[in-house]
Amino acid sequence: MIRSRCCPMRFFFFCLALVFSLGGVRAQDLPADPWKTEIDSMLARDASDPPPQHGVLFIGSSSIRMWSTLARDFPGVPVLNRGFGGSRIADSTRNAGRLVVPYHPALVVLYAGDNDIAEKRRPAQVVEDFRVFVARVRRDSPHLPVVFISIKPSIARAALWSQMREANDGIRQWARTQSNVIYVDVASKMLDANGRPRPELLLADGLHMQPAGYAIWVAALNPVLARYGFGSRRQR
Repeated sequence: MIRSRCCPMRFFFFCLALVFSLGGVRAQDLPADPWKTEIDSMLARDASDPPPQHGVLFIGSSSIRMWSTLARDFPGVPVLNRGFGGSRIADSTRNAGRLVVPYHPALVVLYAGDNDIAEKRRPAQVVEDFRVFVARVRRDSPHLPVVFISIKPSIARAALWSQMREANDGIRQWARTQSNVIYVDVASKMLDANGRPRPELLLADGLHMQPAGYAIWVAALNPVLARYGFGSRRQR
């Protein structure tokens, strides 16, 4: 009788301990990388056509990946697009050794965070994930300037906007305490007078952007790039 009572209790406490231990696993520590094939293809293209070194490296989720006019939007600036998949901040951190470090960028621009919130990351976790990203890229380049493009509002994820705004606020506040960490607000200009996402800036999926949306990003980023010596010909 004693044995029959003890085993279920031991099993219960084992399961409880397992739950708590898994709850503390960081997203960037998870072994699986769903973007490996995409990144491998990107790097294979680099091997045959090496991109510029010491430029402005853009990394992050699909809003970066789909920025097909990036070079035209910043004429004369050596830009490198390293957006991939529907990635999260932790995915850029995990792949920084492959997508950031080898190019020795003079400036890194990150956009990610809305997928994070959509996948149930809390705003405070998103802020912490960004801190970890900055620490990772500065492990190889201690003074590397890092720009965070604010999480954008969208129709498809309007119900999550309050959490995204909270994450934006947290990152903005933290960036103010750091050297060469710059928060760039695009979100406020992508909302209408009633605080709703502007549909004319978005594609039919209500999530990704039209050229008019990217134009807002370009206008917000140009002064930052110029501050670090990357003024575009258009500005001159």
